[in-house]
Amino acid sequence: MERLERQRIEREKWHQLEAKDLERRNEELEELYLLEECFPEAEKLKRDTRLLSQLIEKLRLLLLQTPSYDLEDKTIIQYRGSILELQELLHLKFNVATERLLRQASTLADLDSGNMEKVIQDENVTLYVWANLKKNPRYRSVRFSETQIRFEIPRILATSGIAIRLLHTHYDHATPLRPVSASLQGHTATVTHFVKDEVQKGEAEISKELQEEYKQQECESVSVCEEETKVEEQGDIEVQMSFVQEESEATKCKLEMKLLSEAVFAAQLLLIENANEKPCFCEDNEVDLCQFTTLGGVYHLDIFELPPQCKPMKGWMIVEILKEGLQKYIYPPESTEDFETENAFPPIEVTLEVQENVIFFEDPMVARWDAEGKHWQTDGISNVLYQSEERLITFSLETFGPVTLIQDTHINMPFQSWELRPLDVNKVLLTVTTVFTEIQIQIKENLCMLASVKVDNKKHSSTLEGRWMTPISLILALKETGLNIFPTGHSHFYVVINHKEPLVEIKAYRQLALLSSAFAFGWSKWNVECSSKKVIVKLREHLTEEEPVQDPNWTLLMFSGDRAQRLKINENSETFSEALKEETEFHSTLYHLVKDFASKEAMEKIRSSKCQFIDSVCYMLLSTRLLSYS
Repeated sequence: MERLERQRIEREKWHQLEAKDLERRNEELEELYLLEECFPEAEKLKRDTRLLSQLIEKLRLLLLQTPSYDLEDKTIIQYRGSILELQELLHLKFNVATERLLRQASTLADLDSGNMEKVIQDENVTLYVWANLKKNPRYRSVRFSETQIRFEIPRILATSGIAIRLLHTHYDHATPLRPVSASLQGHTATVTHFVKDEVQKGEAEISKELQEEYKQQECESVSVCEEETKVEEQGDIEVQMSFVQEESEATKCKLEMKLLSEAVFAAQLLLIENANEKPCFCEDNEVDLCQFTTLGGVYHLDIFELPPQCKPMKGWMIVEILKEGLQKYIYPPESTEDFETENAFPPIEVTLEVQENVIFFEDPMVARWDAEGKHWQTDGISNVLYQSEERLITFSLETFGPVTLIQDTHINMPFQSWELRPLDVNKVLLTVTTVFTEIQIQIKENLCMLASVKVDNKKHSSTLEGRWMTPISLILALKETGLNIFPTGHSHFYVVINHKEPLVEIKAYRQLALLSSAFAFGWSKWNVECSSKKVIVKLREHLTEEEPVQDPNWTLLMFSGDRAQRLKINENSETFSEALKEETEFHSTLYHLVKDFASKEAMEKIRSSKCQFIDSVCYMLLSTRLLSYS
């Protein structure tokens, strides 16, 4: 009987538990549903930010890829304005997502610490949020689990209802777009108006010519009709009119191509022109963005006041929403008179992870964003320690805000040597060797690819390897990873260069590109010895895809823009001489010079090269400026 009684009591308890579970099931499931909204919200945030980032990048590329003679000032201003608006919208979305997350901090709290930490990661953005719910003065070290990111906060923050947010964007939307110089705008506008005016003038002349010829043919047609009314002669007149129109169209097309050629040449010349004045910076600690480059994206560090928390109530989540939205916590406060100790607001120690695909050839510097001056500066940062193997950087920060890592833009300039070698028809390999690295870029038709990177003579793996992209896209991607071998118009102020006249340099690059399918070109030590009005390169015919031989038989060529010649000296000669090689002649172009000794197969390869390929090779040569920066 006792056993049956125990069983009855257990059954009653079980039924009571089931009834209680059923009674609160709806409430619990509803609360769980509300809590799990963080998952779709996180995914929505990823999609929105990804879309906005892509739009911003497309506009940036559009500005860079469109030839200068096709861009008007108002179009540039419009695109730049759209980029700024999209950046503001992107930042607003991050703030809204952070506020929603912090409202639920108490329900997402960690069981061990009692505080909340959350990490939302996407391809180009990582969001770290920590909420101080317990306000424990002993809990002064904030570290996000499964990462090395850490904050050492002072006592006053450890006892305050605050939240810390680190938003790491792998791109840099903080640095303002570099303004187009007045001289560049003037040159671009001149070229644009010149092309349009000349084309319109040409069209008017052709139209006038066509009308006159048409009238003449019409008169002849009338006289013929009066004399003879034969259908065959009417047909002859129509054929003649058609011929006149075709001839006029051909003349118009020829004129347009000529003017376009002049505009392209002018635009290419802008790529290698040196600025006349060094940029001026007013602040002592302001970062010179012509001398330094931001790398690894931007780390947006913020401290917020913890918003009112969500409270579950009968299947509902009750939350007070502040009208003013997410509020920043000012640290240190503007006035510190109410605090007794002098060091009540010490700098906050921050440890950040450095982006994996970024290469620093020297220890990076840390810069903070000055929101008022709209520039990066280096004050307010101390105790910087970079651990290269762990890829961690630690520093102390007086006040929170966006920070970034910077490196000397010209750390890989000037170059030690270079080589342009054909791999096949419409396919070449460009190798640039610097003090720290060797970079190989393949160029195929209208695309480029990072083939390999060596750092300190050791193979270095990069996420860019094997990815074909347009020349401008590859240049931007290499710059963003720290592999910058692309001088700007201001680079000559920071690098000792082997100055060459722009017209000579551009003509050389264009003709090297024309010959690149069948000839290998390389750096010559004698290029430094000749004057700025001449360039010297070494050349050899290269028709197969085999690896280059150790000591190839190079020929030295000297080019002045309107005269090309083979030199008597070679790379191993003891002294420099401009003497002409025996049994050779002067030519006006490099193309006609190599015809004297090139094989039929080589010349056939040159003639079969595609225009897109030649243009891509030329653009890469113009962008690296190998003849001036080696």
